[in-house]
Amino acid sequence: MNWLLAPFADDFMVRGFIAAVLVGVLCSAIGTFVILRKLAFIGDGIAHASFAGIVIAYLRAANFYVGAAVVAVITALAIGFVHRRGRVSMDTSIGVLFTGAFALGVFLMSRQRTYSVDLQDFLFGNILGVTRSDVWFIVALALLVGAALAWLYRPLVYTSFDPVVAQASGINAELVDYALLVLLALTIVVTLEAVGIVLVAALLVTPAATAFQLTRRFAPMMGIAALVGCLSSVGGLYLSYYLNAASGATIVLVATACFFVAIALRRLRVYAVSTRP
Repeated sequence: MNWLLAPFADDFMVRGFIAAVLVGVLCSAIGTFVILRKLAFIGDGIAHASFAGIVIAYLRAANFYVGAAVVAVITALAIGFVHRRGRVSMDTSIGVLFTGAFALGVFLMSRQRTYSVDLQDFLFGNILGVTRSDVWFIVALALLVGAALAWLYRPLVYTSFDPVVAQASGINAELVDYALLVLLALTIVVTLEAVGIVLVAALLVTPAATAFQLTRRFAPMMGIAALVGCLSSVGGLYLSYYLNAASGATIVLVATACFFVAIALRRLRVYAVSTRP
């Protein structure tokens, strides 16, 4: 039991585990809608766009998370607006806007001769560096996003499977789409400290994609995705502790391993059914 309890001897590891569980469950739950809507690229896009908000907050001596959240939400809404009103494909809208926002962040940083803060943690993640205030921020934002998902659950499910029928039944599909984009933006901001901008899309997509290999029923899919996200985050944190490796990257690698295990299980199930007499 010592190897299980040893990491909890340090306060920073306890905070890291709390953040990992919250991030893993939240990203996986909302990632289910991302997979169903075929929006895997959007997580990476909004995450990169949030870098501009982090840089602006740094230059203004403001809170990094607030800056990231503001720019992430604006970018998410802009993606939805350009896609719907400009009649531009979703992937093109994401590609144009996230590269523009990320380039703005790089441009602003390039004009600074010295840096008093290392922004590398926001690029690659540092879940072991979360402070007590960071944990409370993650908890508050996770509760907010979770409550919104519960409230919008039925409209989100209907519009994910058949937006035309949902619109005909009285659901404002456009408003629901914008709400999902905002929730995605806030979820990505929560995840930045854990795995960073570079890896955030993986945590948002991989657990949900793993669940999609195991079931096609939505509620079980969301439950399995949340479980995979939680176990991947906790397991990855344990491995990073004992292997002295980057925590964010290890979490994503564990989630990726779970994805390939799920594919193997699905293939074995199909083979067993096909060979049944």
